[in-house]
Amino acid sequence: MEAGVGRNRTIITEFILLGLTENVGLQSILFGVFFFAYVATVGGNLSIISAIFVEPKLHTPMYYFLRILSLLDIGCITVTVPPMLACLVAHQCRVPYAACLSQLFFFHLLAGVDCHLLTAMAYDRYLAICQPLTYSTRMNREVQVALVGICCTVSFINALTHTVAVSVLDFCGPNIINNFYCDLPPLFQLSCSSIYLNGQLLFVGATFMGVIPMILISVSYAHVTAAVLRIRSAEGRKKAFSTCGSHLTVVCFFYGTGFFSYMRLDSIAASNKDKGIAVFNTVLNPMLNPVIYSLRNPDVQGALKKVLTGKRS
Repeated sequence: MEAGVGRNRTIITEFILLGLTENVGLQSILFGVFFFAYVATVGGNLSIISAIFVEPKLHTPMYYFLRILSLLDIGCITVTVPPMLACLVAHQCRVPYAACLSQLFFFHLLAGVDCHLLTAMAYDRYLAICQPLTYSTRMNREVQVALVGICCTVSFINALTHTVAVSVLDFCGPNIINNFYCDLPPLFQLSCSSIYLNGQLLFVGATFMGVIPMILISVSYAHVTAAVLRIRSAEGRKKAFSTCGSHLTVVCFFYGTGFFSYMRLDSIAASNKDKGIAVFNTVLNPMLNPVIYSLRNPDVQGALKKVLTGKRS
């Protein structure tokens, strides 16, 4: 910390992240665990991207969105885990103020695109199952690119708004964050100025990034469920539900941990439970997505075998 000009207070120039534990022995174990998780996540998502690229049967809108989702998962875990690994090696974690805000911006940018991309994927399933005759024209490549562009634009505005709003807060000390990465709730707790506007912005952001997408996803799947139940063939119903089950599982994990993380601003201090939710949100979700999408999908499994064995279609 250093003294601010013309003020009788100190201005924070860096934050100290406590990480998951201060036990040096456990830090070595955690380094191995999270290094493996990072390599598995990047490798798994790159495998999904490669499988979609090499398998012509997967050149469809649903798998175009899944390929973007895999890229986002790699980005999300790269924003948080490598800096944490560096801190575990150094046994301390001092993060410059600017680096903390940069991590905050990129995490919310990537996670925000994730939110809206899951909504676009639900809309894709709605068109494919409820409007099959017009699906190819209503979900052509131009529409796909436009949907991804909208997701990126909305998320960029949201992430930039929160980052700028945090940058104008005063941080007078203490400067200790009880977490392993910089995020909004712990920064709000450290601010010595009013966070009323930030709370209102977070509420608005949660509405556009969480509530509205969840409503759209729910409406889409309500129509999908009604359409699938009208299918007379049990095999047809099973096939239709199998294409939606993986997506719904990812939605539940992603939004469940997200709402828990950002709807509890009244808590005074971060607890170990909050750290556990943060690990699930930033590490386990990206790592599990390739498994979830390939577990009951024979097309993806076949494409992955081709990638791993070096065979071409």
